[in-house]
Amino acid sequence: MAEQSASELRSVRRIDAHQHFWMHSPKVHTWMTRVPGMEPLMRDFLPRDLAPLLRGSMIDGCVAVQAASTLHETRWLLDLAGANDFILGVVGWADLCTPGFLDELATLPGRQRLKGLRHLVEDETDPQFLLRPDFVAGIAQLENAGLVYDLLVRADQLLAALELVARFPQQAFVLDHCGKPPVRRGSLEPWASQLRALAHHQNVSCKLSGLVTEADWLRWEERDIAPFVAVVIEAFGPQRLMLGSDWPVCTLAAPYGRVFHLLEPQLHQLSFSERVAIRGGTAARVYSI
Repeated sequence: MAEQSASELRSVRRIDAHQHFWMHSPKVHTWMTRVPGMEPLMRDFLPRDLAPLLRGSMIDGCVAVQAASTLHETRWLLDLAGANDFILGVVGWADLCTPGFLDELATLPGRQRLKGLRHLVEDETDPQFLLRPDFVAGIAQLENAGLVYDLLVRADQLLAALELVARFPQQAFVLDHCGKPPVRRGSLEPWASQLRALAHHQNVSCKLSGLVTEADWLRWEERDIAPFVAVVIEAFGPQRLMLGSDWPVCTLAAPYGRVFHLLEPQLHQLSFSERVAIRGGTAARVYSI
């Protein structure tokens, strides 16, 4: 098994399907003040910071995901992708509640590097935000635009996400951070049942990401996270799962390499082709990279 794993790492493209860059701005990155202890994130994080981490973990490339609800950041991320070959695609932001948002995106330099869109839905106080008529109208426009929609939701917003994906069976969705399960509390339900219901829809994939920061940042152990990973693998199956670091947010709880290492015991129980899918194949297919 060890020999096969080493060969796999050399021959298969591995993708970090979820990480961030930013030039820190207190006025823009207001989410960093939501939870005490996020001060280490309040600085710039750029491609030159990530590149050695990718090499150290034998990761071939990444998907840069928005961290601010501005078109300016989307344009900046596309510029970074144009200047750094290891940034394989961008999940940016646009105001889906504005009818002309696709026209705005079409004017962006490097538009071909834009693979998807996302909104910080977890910061919306309305648990039904995803079902607002103006937002739903925006999702309807994505179906013919070739863009994935990343769902960043809290566990209490999963039911709204479930209704949304059922309305748009032809739209590709990706659930970020496994729907942010209550790892810190150690309770699987009702998150697990709702996740399984979401996974029933074949147009939804899921990122194995963001779990360490849902745990106790300072005292988590791999056994705290393992039951949640098991539910996700069983629900979605490897062909709809992708690995993501959530760097640099993950550094609040774990260094870059450990985020991937903690999943290895469960990945090694899978077949070679299943590991290939989770480690990069699913991300390449879903995001067309």
